[in-house]
Amino acid sequence: MLLQDTVSASARKHPLATAIADGQERLTYRQLEEVSNRIAQRLISSGCCRPGDRVGILMAKSIPAIAGILGTLKAGAIYVPMDTSSPPIRLKRMIDACEPSLILCSGSGVALMSAIASSQGSAQFQCGWLEAAPPPQAGVKIAFTWDDCLSGPSDPPPCYSTGDDAAHILFTSGSTGIPKGVIITHRNVSQFLQWAVPYFGACSRDRNSCHPPLHFDLSTFDIFGTFLAGAELHLVPPEVSLLPQTLAEFIRGRELTQWFSVPSVLKYMAQFDVVRQGDFPALKRLLWCGEALPAPTLIYWMQRLPHVEFTNLYGPTETTIASSYYTVPACPASETAEIPIGTACDGEELIVLDEALAPVAAGEIGHLYIRGEGLSPGYWRDAEKTASVFLETPTGRIYKTGDLARTGDNGLIYLLGRADSQIKSRGYRIELGEIEAALYGLGRLRECAVVSLPTGGFEGNAICCAYVDQNGLVPAVLREQLAKVIPAYMLPVHWMKLDALPLNSNGKVDRPLLKQRFQQTLGRTTTA
Repeated sequence: MLLQDTVSASARKHPLATAIADGQERLTYRQLEEVSNRIAQRLISSGCCRPGDRVGILMAKSIPAIAGILGTLKAGAIYVPMDTSSPPIRLKRMIDACEPSLILCSGSGVALMSAIASSQGSAQFQCGWLEAAPPPQAGVKIAFTWDDCLSGPSDPPPCYSTGDDAAHILFTSGSTGIPKGVIITHRNVSQFLQWAVPYFGACSRDRNSCHPPLHFDLSTFDIFGTFLAGAELHLVPPEVSLLPQTLAEFIRGRELTQWFSVPSVLKYMAQFDVVRQGDFPALKRLLWCGEALPAPTLIYWMQRLPHVEFTNLYGPTETTIASSYYTVPACPASETAEIPIGTACDGEELIVLDEALAPVAAGEIGHLYIRGEGLSPGYWRDAEKTASVFLETPTGRIYKTGDLARTGDNGLIYLLGRADSQIKSRGYRIELGEIEAALYGLGRLRECAVVSLPTGGFEGNAICCAYVDQNGLVPAVLREQLAKVIPAYMLPVHWMKLDALPLNSNGKVDRPLLKQRFQQTLGRTTTA
């Protein structure tokens, strides 16, 4: 199954049913099918898009953006969703890596493209403007506009894609400072959907949330799982997430039947106690993925919503949306209860191995590996990095997650944290090494080290930076400069200026000691 076929099939079954709702704007399945066909036809006729080309999606979550994704797939191309809140420098690294033939833009996207073009001198970008009238921008050539698309043919173009072709490239944080492009195929996603949609009992009467941004892999399930079921997709505007009360009202007002988000959102809403007893009567299931949900937060939700099914999903981007699931059978009896990541989804296998890649006994801690249908082909044009984590073994190809885990006596898998410097904060996967690389790239620091501390709050982990400089730099200045090269969610919230970084007996930075110092001085540590 190709991902765009989910819309085509639903358009044939119930053409007048709502496919997407964004505020007061709605599109039926027939309309979505036709407008995505028009975009595909325009991509091809403009000469900017051939099968296998990459098409950047530099747009906020919206109906045109999702139509653009579908149109890209129907043109046989690979869509690359990009974060419109990322600094131009980081976007440039993604563009340099995937070399898109064209970038679909709206809103602030064209200005970002212009800023990147000006930084490269004579560079010029081809853009498809999915709004009515684009503002003129230096370094940006508008290949076509939204009106151009709507005036074109609405029949689908010939499609030559197969399930093994890449559907999209998702960029994640890279420890070297260069974001990693994870290749996800049509088959990777469709295998998950063919398990998830029946498992959750999704149907055309459902009204599903789409909370995460388009560059976050959770949105892949929101979008294509909804379309496969022929249900309604309700886009959650970013401004709604700013206040927990507005999030609760959105769920009530839209009468959502499915909510899927990172745990930080659920913790945020629980913190402000915005969920009433018996709230959200239409809600049937609540799913979370991306990081651990503390038992106290789960208890808060389950006590108030006894009619809702709660499911924990787990899986790195490299294994496509999720590889394991655990539907909580009853409200935890204790706030210290461990919530497992459960058992493998169909077509997947979770294995806990030692350093020699031998299985460890139940109860013993080991490294978590995944094998199965969801494994990405690897990182875009990076064979060395691919080979370092996608391992060929006598029993098949496995992916090294970097997580530590154990198997309980009940046969369920329990996650125990990271084995490396990668963390989850606000649902985002972050390489602390990328933050360090960005800090050193400022050319202002002699030394720096970035560590994280669990907070128990909605962010999950607090990012802390210890640094050494000879220029009298204060955290506020460092933070301002750093914000120009990395996204806001990667910025350290605690800073500590030192005369020298502590070293261990091997001459390496003593990161455990730095964590202790931050813990001891947190009340006095400067925040910015």
